[in-house]
Amino acid sequence: MEPRILDPAPVATLADYVDAGGGRGLDAARKLGPLAIIDHVEASGLRGRGGAGFSTGRKWRTVAENLSALIPPTVVVNAAEGEPGTFKDRAILRRNPYKVLEGALAAAVAIGADRVVLALKASFSTELQRVREAIGEVRSAGWTDGAAFDVVEGPSHYLYGEETALLEVVAGRQPFPRLAPPFRHGVDVVGDVSTVADVTMAGPGDATPAPPTLVNNVETLANVAGILAEGPDWYRSVGTAESPGTIVCTVTGRTRRHGVAEFPMGTPLRQVVDEIGGGTAPGERVVAVMSGVANPLLPASLLDTAVSYEAMQAAGAGLGSAGFIVFDDTTDLVAVAHGVSRFLAVESCGQCTPCKQDGRTLADRLDRLRRSEGDEHDLAEVQDRLRSVIIGARCYLASQHQLVVESILELFPDQVRAHARRELDAADVELIAPILDLGEGRAVLDEAHLAKQPDWTFDAPDSGQAPADRMDQRRSDPV
Repeated sequence: MEPRILDPAPVATLADYVDAGGGRGLDAARKLGPLAIIDHVEASGLRGRGGAGFSTGRKWRTVAENLSALIPPTVVVNAAEGEPGTFKDRAILRRNPYKVLEGALAAAVAIGADRVVLALKASFSTELQRVREAIGEVRSAGWTDGAAFDVVEGPSHYLYGEETALLEVVAGRQPFPRLAPPFRHGVDVVGDVSTVADVTMAGPGDATPAPPTLVNNVETLANVAGILAEGPDWYRSVGTAESPGTIVCTVTGRTRRHGVAEFPMGTPLRQVVDEIGGGTAPGERVVAVMSGVANPLLPASLLDTAVSYEAMQAAGAGLGSAGFIVFDDTTDLVAVAHGVSRFLAVESCGQCTPCKQDGRTLADRLDRLRRSEGDEHDLAEVQDRLRSVIIGARCYLASQHQLVVESILELFPDQVRAHARRELDAADVELIAPILDLGEGRAVLDEAHLAKQPDWTFDAPDSGQAPADRMDQRRSDPV
């Protein structure tokens, strides 16, 4: 299959992109008009590639139905990739940022937006350079049709990738998730309507004059030009009925090599792992695969599950952003549970107390178990906190904590009990952290994350405060 999204080699210039057929999707968008664009995207069955798999066409239609009479909407490209195990958005931007910009401009035509914002992490220096150069070329070529382009360099925090928290950063604040969705409160604020994440905000049913914002992931928008140029039937010619098209997968962990590649939806996960990863080390075998830190682990017995939203969900796991971390039979899964728990507890913003405090307790008790210094009481407390960590949660992070750790307890009970009974030696720390870079067959993980404190500083000792508490204190300090 010819790649649709992940070009085999970097596309050096806009002229090269046009020579290869680029630009036809934007031409088609301007001929079709807003409603027909949305019809095409909806008919294609494109689902968001940021993790949730929500219908892209339905999302665009919802924004179009909630436009403000005062201010045009904005299109935001979510390029704040930070899911452990995932590198596909950065791979796409490195190879062909023009495809993403074309999709974003088509989205702007569809909803009548006058501004496109690309939100990346400040640490993504390679991608930032490519994006800025590509925007300059697109402007010079007259593609923008008056739409303004902005690039936002955001923080390294995990929650920056959550779409409402991302809008907070675009607005100049911390990445604290909001209660109201982007189609009700976008980037712009009208009058005295507050969108600050840590104060009371409009609920889902409250009317607001504020303009909506369309937030789409890099890979999602990279699909749009092809759909508009070739048609929905072309897009559906590969993949499955419920998950059409292709998906860009990342494979890391206990495999011979790490990498990123594009596959038709419906490809068996075993094939994805083997083709990218080249199998495990000699004499070892896969025991489980984890799709980032958002979904339960998939045991090796289900490794032939199709890579699609519906098949992965039916298997009791989830596709997420298709960043697959492979564990073999040398892996201590209690150490993995601790690694996931620690990452999520640190990255919780603390607006929801159970998420932060119960999350920290989970990480502490799992660390005791990893070191074989815990006991059955620690295990019982882990199970209790898994039930309470999600109470009142305004974003999905707490649910992730619950789902991933519960799956490890259920899939590997013997290993868990052996640690609780101190029958196993202490396991080394399992680093669960974002990928800093991926090249020459190896992923470089963010080892500095092990020193990050739950208050989002790298200070020692830990202040004991949540990030949201620190922001509240700064606002109350006398000037």
